[in-house]
Amino acid sequence: MLSYFLPIFIAVLLIGFSIAKPYWREAQRDKIRRKPFKKEWRKIIQQRMPYFKQMPADLQLQLKQHIQVFVHEKNFVGCNGVIITDEIKITIAAQACLLLLNRKTDYYPKLQTILVYPRAFIKQQQNTNGVGVQSIQQKVLAGESWEFGKVVLSWQDTIVGAEIPDDGQNVVIHEFAHQLDQENGKANGAPILGKAQSYAQWSAAFSTQFSLLQKQAAQGHPSLFDHYGASEPAEFFAVASEVFFERSQQFYAQFPTLYQQLREYYHVDPVHWH
Repeated sequence: MLSYFLPIFIAVLLIGFSIAKPYWREAQRDKIRRKPFKKEWRKIIQQRMPYFKQMPADLQLQLKQHIQVFVHEKNFVGCNGVIITDEIKITIAAQACLLLLNRKTDYYPKLQTILVYPRAFIKQQQNTNGVGVQSIQQKVLAGESWEFGKVVLSWQDTIVGAEIPDDGQNVVIHEFAHQLDQENGKANGAPILGKAQSYAQWSAAFSTQFSLLQKQAAQGHPSLFDHYGASEPAEFFAVASEVFFERSQQFYAQFPTLYQQLREYYHVDPVHWH
């Protein structure tokens, strides 16, 4: 009789655990968010994020609370001689958590580890051409986002991206925009939208500007967006996110329809931060 009921008992326990786990995790996160924010961490933010002081007070508080959870839950691993310090953790976490403000978040649920290199790193990539010939290419990268579990960052590029807040270039924002895009599968430029947003309107706005950027890149014409964004929709979403947070006034003035889509998605309006 015991052997008959044991599998049922175990199944009930597993179901109960799966139901209770999100509530337990959120309760733990609430405890972390209520902890006092370390003065040393605040100094790092003020030093590494020049526009932090310009953000509304409620967003400053949210950002600090998100940083506490992010640092608690994610693993940071130094590569090629990098020793992980609070400066590295907080600088990265502060920029990554900009993308999570004013909305319910699960803190990049697929992400487990952030690998930090001292500077741009080399990645070997195998390519196959149209006739099936394979070749190995080396790419120099400042960052990379993996669909399952990891983000790779150059610390040197992370510092530059944070210290110059109005150039539209920020490797942390770029890679963590990819993480948001990858929450529902392979990155394709269409992250999970809120109920109030329309995928049709999102697609129309992004497709229009993506096509324009492709033409500008092909013809060598300047653009508010880095030409790298013309390579594929996923990269355009990441590049547009960089510009949204760092060159918001120019973005809104030139492309108000696309800006509105990102404003509704990120639930913030950085125009007022700069």
